[in-house]
Amino acid sequence: MEDREMQIRTPEEVYASHGAALVAEDLDKLVANFAEDAVVITPKGVLYGKEGVRESFTRLFADLPKADWEMKTTLFGGEVLFLEWAAASAKSSATHGVDTFVIRDGLIRAQTVRYELASNAL
Repeated sequence: MEDREMQIRTPEEVYASHGAALVAEDLDKLVANFAEDAVVITPKGVLYGKEGVRESFTRLFADLPKADWEMKTTLFGGEVLFLEWAAASAKSSATHGVDTFVIRDGLIRAQTVRYELASNAL
């Protein structure tokens, strides 16, 4: 997508693109939805820029490979998006997933993420 096209996307359009890339486990498309100076805050620390975004989603996909995602709550408040979610994969499941996004000028500027991970091993 051209830079101008990215800038005119609504927060809802950014979220739709993000969700499709998440389900496809497409790191490049996920990273493309974030600003160069994005901040991702997790219980494990703060990550910066597109490399930090890539690292965050690499961890998520390692925790929940080929997961089935369930969005429980999706609320937009202007530039802010609040999500509650759960996910399950053959390896593990996540409950109590909560993300907050700040989306401005067609890109994700900041994200917080937290989830409880449980192994599916017997």
